[in-house]
Amino acid sequence: MKEMAAAAKTIAEMFDGKRAYDADGFKAAAETLKARTGPALIAEFPEGTLGAPSAARMEIGQARPEFEALARHIGRLADALAVKAGQAPAAITGDMRMGAMLPMDGGSLLGKRPGAVEADPAKLPAEHLLHLVLQDCSSCHSKFRRKQQ
Repeated sequence: MKEMAAAAKTIAEMFDGKRAYDADGFKAAAETLKARTGPALIAEFPEGTLGAPSAARMEIGQARPEFEALARHIGRLADALAVKAGQAPAAITGDMRMGAMLPMDGGSLLGKRPGAVEADPAKLPAEHLLHLVLQDCSSCHSKFRRKQQ
């Protein structure tokens, strides 16, 4: 989880101007997200092994289909982000930016409005994909992560 958080922070800081943009760094961070989401994320929390000392709540086991669907959704977004990062130019371009006209469609898989249509991740700008990944991470943490003392 710490690798995922560091990778997401790296990309976010590049888009926010808090870190110098580096196409190779963007690609490496996106590849980390891709490698740690989807099936790899599901494997981190096998059935019957949840609870202390993990920060995972027991609700993962009780809502397994929901957790796995969210992990797969984050994986599809991370896959699309990695493709975009693999083609990243030497500088951030306008078509990589989220833009004012792109709707966030009501939230992540857990918080989306009923009937909301989700755009094809491959057609979304890299920055928008990152924001959707972060939304899904927040949704997953709020439902399935236990606060550490």
